[in-house]
Amino acid sequence: MKQHIHLICTLLFFAVTAIHAQQIAVLKYGGGGDWYSNPTALPNLIQFCNTNIDTKIDPEPETVEAGSVSIFKYPFLHMTGHGNVFFTDEEVQNLRTYLLSGGFLHIDDNYGMEPYLKRELEKVFPDKPLEELGADHPIFSQKFKFVDGLPKIHEHDGKRPQAFGVFDRGRLVLLYTYECDLGDGWEDPSVHNDPEEVRLKALQMGANIVEYAFKN
Repeated sequence: MKQHIHLICTLLFFAVTAIHAQQIAVLKYGGGGDWYSNPTALPNLIQFCNTNIDTKIDPEPETVEAGSVSIFKYPFLHMTGHGNVFFTDEEVQNLRTYLLSGGFLHIDDNYGMEPYLKRELEKVFPDKPLEELGADHPIFSQKFKFVDGLPKIHEHDGKRPQAFGVFDRGRLVLLYTYECDLGDGWEDPSVHNDPEEVRLKALQMGANIVEYAFKN
């Protein structure tokens, strides 16, 4: 029965993404964390991608709940926040099926998510631990080259930026960016007053993530 459900969801994913292949959604989750933070980030990243890597993404990202079947409409989900994250059993199953059926989830830790997120990801993939991506991973050499791997956008505590992934049969299905603050770099310039070169670096890395996810 589970294999039958998984097959149906896989077929559903490819059917709907054939229509909605150029849409991105913010993942809404429970637990009290601010899933809605960085409201200008994704619209700015989408505009940058449409201008620089020839995507045709809807300029207004959607919001989708972790347990909703609507996640299968989007080939790319983005998740962020500063605090607690909690997935119900139904949400765990829904996210697992989505990711194993061809979906992609980028989680950008806005500082503070790590202990809660790792606990919840162990529920989604108890047999697939997070693996650190080396600087030679293709996600760092798409349109824009990052020879040293994930860039540091905002400094908080002196730790190096790290990119972690979950893989299924060799495909990167989930990317977790940690100690980096990519999403802050995507926001309107007036929000953080970042130097233009820092903001550009963040947008370029974001475009690499989108390009990689859409191709794989």
